[in-house]
Amino acid sequence: MRAILAAVLLLALAATSAVAAPKDRGPQWASLTVDQQQMLAPLAREWNSLTPEQRVKWLGIAKRYPSMTPVGQKRVQTRMQKWAKLTPQQREQAREQYRSIGKIAPDRREELRRQWADYQALPPHEKRMFDVPPSYVPPAERRQRTASPKTRQNSPYVLPAPL
Repeated sequence: MRAILAAVLLLALAATSAVAAPKDRGPQWASLTVDQQQMLAPLAREWNSLTPEQRVKWLGIAKRYPSMTPVGQKRVQTRMQKWAKLTPQQREQAREQYRSIGKIAPDRREELRRQWADYQALPPHEKRMFDVPPSYVPPAERRQRTASPKTRQNSPYVLPAPL
């Protein structure tokens, strides 16, 4: 009888301690090293709201960071800053696009890699051509339209914001 009572008490104690134990959320911002905090600074405001898996991912990047080339470090910092500025919806959209690339046939994926490498090799002024919204009107056509105010009023074109 005592053995049964002891077993029941042990079970009850284990159950309450499991329920009362706080969920492991991974390391808090304050517990990171100065180097980790410095490298992960763009994520500081949202660090404590990240999932444990996300924190582990970023800590892995921070661990590899010192052994990266200066170009690699700059790339990581730039991408992290851009990621930190995205809204939750934009982040989800980026994740979905990344997942969709994995579903593409391998030969098509290789073609996309080649096209991306070609784009990356372009000089900055040529890359900017791809940033222009589709409603862009070339300067020559713009000058032509300003000559006749009537067509300008009916124009569906919108000029892009200045760079």
